[in-house]
Amino acid sequence: MFNAIGKTIKWIGDHFKGMLFLLIVLVIFMPNSSTPLERANLQEIKLTGPIMSSDKILKEIEEAQKDKHIKGVLLNVNSPGGAVPPSIEIAYAIKALQTQKPVIAYASGIMASGSYYSSIYAKKIIANPGSIIGSIGVIMESADISKLMNTVGVKTQIVKQGTYKEAGTFTRKWTDAERAELETLTKDTYELFVSDVAAARGLDVSAAKSYADAHIFSAKRAKEAGLIDDIGVKTDAKSLLMKEANITNAVWKKKDKFDSFMDKLESKSILQIQNYFYGLKSTLF
Repeated sequence: MFNAIGKTIKWIGDHFKGMLFLLIVLVIFMPNSSTPLERANLQEIKLTGPIMSSDKILKEIEEAQKDKHIKGVLLNVNSPGGAVPPSIEIAYAIKALQTQKPVIAYASGIMASGSYYSSIYAKKIIANPGSIIGSIGVIMESADISKLMNTVGVKTQIVKQGTYKEAGTFTRKWTDAERAELETLTKDTYELFVSDVAAARGLDVSAAKSYADAHIFSAKRAKEAGLIDDIGVKTDAKSLLMKEANITNAVWKKKDKFDSFMDKLESKSILQIQNYFYGLKSTLF
C-alpha cells in the first residue's frame, strides 16, 4: 500500500508542471458566457500592493493613452506606497494621460505615501469611506547589527573613497555626519513630494503641516484636509468617470483571460504580503 501511495505522489510531482499548464490553458480558452459586441470606451487600471516597479502599470497607462476608443480611466488604488522613483513615474504618467482623457482615482483600501503621490494628478480623487489616505512623508531606515557581529565574531573590511560612501550602513552606528547627510536627502525628497501635492491639489505649501507631515487620515478627514475630492464607493467613482468622459453607455475594457488569471494570482499574493508586513504601517515611501 505504501509503495502505491509513494508512486502516486511521485507521479503528481513529475507531472505537476504539465497539470498546471493544462489548467491555465483551460482558463484561457474556456468560452465566455457572452461576447461583447461593442468596443470598450472606459478602462480600469489597478495599483495594488507595494510599489517597487512602475513598468507594468506604465504599460497599461500608455496603452490607454494610445487607444482612441478609451475615453476615460479609473485608477483603482490599494497600496501602502513604496519606492520613490516608480511612484513619481506613475504620477507623471497619470498627469500626461489626464491631459488627453479624464482620470478618476479611487481609493479602494489604502492610498498612502507613494500610492497617494501616484494619484495626485487625477482629475478627481474619490475615497471609500473606510479607506486610509495620506502618509505624505519619507523614511529611510537601516538596522545596526554591530552588537550581533561582535557576539558572533564578524568584522567588516572596507576600502572606500568619499566621506559618505558608507552612509546608511547596517554594520555599525551611523556617524553624526552620515545621519545629517541622509536627513538632507530625505528632506529634499519630502519637499518635492509636498510641492507636487500642493500644486496638484491646489493646497498651500506653507500649511503642509496640516495635510502632510506623514499624517494618516480617514476618508472624512482627508476630504477636510483637501487630499481627496469626495467620499464614495466604486460605483460612485465609475459614475463620475462616465460623466467626465461624456459616456452614456459604459463598456469597460476587459483583459484577456490569461492576464486576468495571472493578475488574480498576483493580487492575492501581493495583498497577503501587504497585510502581513504593512498592516497600518503605511508611512513607508
